[in-house]
Amino acid sequence: MEDSLRGSLLIASPALSDPNFARTVVLLTEHGEDGAMGVVLNRPSETAVDAVAPELADLAGEEPVFIGGPVQPQALVVLAEFDDPTAAAWIVVADVGFVAADTAEDDVERAIRRGRVYAGYSGWGAGQLEGELAEEAWIVEPPLPAELFPEDPEALWRHVLARKGGQFALIARMPEDPSLN
Repeated sequence: MEDSLRGSLLIASPALSDPNFARTVVLLTEHGEDGAMGVVLNRPSETAVDAVAPELADLAGEEPVFIGGPVQPQALVVLAEFDDPTAAAWIVVADVGFVAADTAEDDVERAIRRGRVYAGYSGWGAGQLEGELAEEAWIVEPPLPAELFPEDPEALWRHVLARKGGQFALIARMPEDPSLN
């Protein structure tokens, strides 16, 4: 596939009807002929990392587990910013990628600057994402480094749309329920 969107942000448009993705920003971590996958960057859960994976608590600090998407919600993945990208299972964009499941805790701590733990991921079968893009369900945008680990994840959707400008800045200010406007 020549036009891979790997490393791009998918911003949910108001046309997207799936409640799993309403007002989400997804980092597309893989995209090819067989389909696509990514993690939702702006859905922190109420669960602390140390409650479900104490071995990852030092890596994630005080952050909660994030809901990466509806696929395999019991599986945990760690998205990290690497000092040593060769230590990553795979790099998605710049120096950001996934920690390999079999990496020793000490090796992880030496190889990364920061990490975030996600429960589940987002996935699309062959041609599915392309169909959703054709329906204008998603807005594609390259990420800024700070957007991959946002300090205020719940404001990320509005922030990325506002940064994109024009009609997207208007969408960013739209209330969740336009009937209340």
